[in-house]
Amino acid sequence: MSDVLLTVGTRKGLFIGRRSGGSWDFDGPHFNAQAVYSIGIDTRRAVPRLLVGGDSAHWGPSVFHSDDLGKTWVEPAKPAVKFPKDTGASLERVWQLHPAGPETPDVVYAGTEPAALFRSEDGGETFDLVRPLWEHPTRSQWVPGGGGEAVHTVVTDRRDPQSVMVAVSTAGVFRSRDGGESWAPSNKGVSAVFLPDPDPEFGQCVHKIAQDAGDPDRLYLQNHWGVFRSDDAGAKWTDIGAGLPSDFGFAVAAHPHHRDTAYVFPITADADRVPAGRRCRVYRTTDAGGSWEALSAGLPEGDHYGTVLRDALCTDDADPAGIYFGNRNGEVYASADDGDSWQQLASHLPDVLCVRAAAMS
Repeated sequence: MSDVLLTVGTRKGLFIGRRSGGSWDFDGPHFNAQAVYSIGIDTRRAVPRLLVGGDSAHWGPSVFHSDDLGKTWVEPAKPAVKFPKDTGASLERVWQLHPAGPETPDVVYAGTEPAALFRSEDGGETFDLVRPLWEHPTRSQWVPGGGGEAVHTVVTDRRDPQSVMVAVSTAGVFRSRDGGESWAPSNKGVSAVFLPDPDPEFGQCVHKIAQDAGDPDRLYLQNHWGVFRSDDAGAKWTDIGAGLPSDFGFAVAAHPHHRDTAYVFPITADADRVPAGRRCRVYRTTDAGGSWEALSAGLPEGDHYGTVLRDALCTDDADPAGIYFGNRNGEVYASADDGDSWQQLASHLPDVLCVRAAAMS
């Protein structure tokens, strides 16, 4: 069984779990009393770099990094992510920290609120605004979602460092094929049931996107109502929600090795944000959304109210894969066998906002 590093961002700090020899140990909180909305684990280095987007109610948002697996942390002397003065904007929150592929070993993307994309070329120590997305002609028509107007998801193509995709709440999916110099909406087939026109070019409330392990052109998307798949890198999307107890939810994750395999955590409804059927269940597809199975072994059996947020479901890169999720009850669950069975790792934490994991051997 591989050693694993598991990072858990909560409303009141970061907790770090380490599995060695089959047993787990946790420490924290790091960044006590700060909300941790984003974590990146950059495994392109000999020792992974941890990146954390903290949000202090007193000092505001910042990006920290650690090169010794969380023993010590560095905060830049100047803000790592800062809007240029001419934008008239100020940073509210860092929603996403995404290390790019191995072909660009020092590139890290940050998605923020207000909805913007920033790019770092020094491993996440400093970032520059990607202006073409910030200045996109549709921006004046973007509308904040319930959690604000944010770039909350970044997907890069391991075959092409110039290909970048983002999801914006609530503007939908935008793609760039030229390293961020130009952007186009990419929402064909994704519904927007809350709008007068349910099939707009943009304006969808996309909650999360994950990339298939075997085919980088295959993507899975959890929408504000609807689970979708694309087989052409987002050019068009097909509904794959049949067989789920609800197609509303926030999180989606892809298996790190097995093609056509992805995981979701269904929520009853946008007006009733508890697990579907009040049951704590992860659902897995192994045929790209053709069918779904409930994964429940080891999970609570009774009524359950722990909502899983968009970045609170993840996988590691072990084989068999570790699958992890945390919820707003402050519980963290893990599977070491692709989701077939589960164990509870932590309870009574603050609200879990995000989880990230990586195999360490």
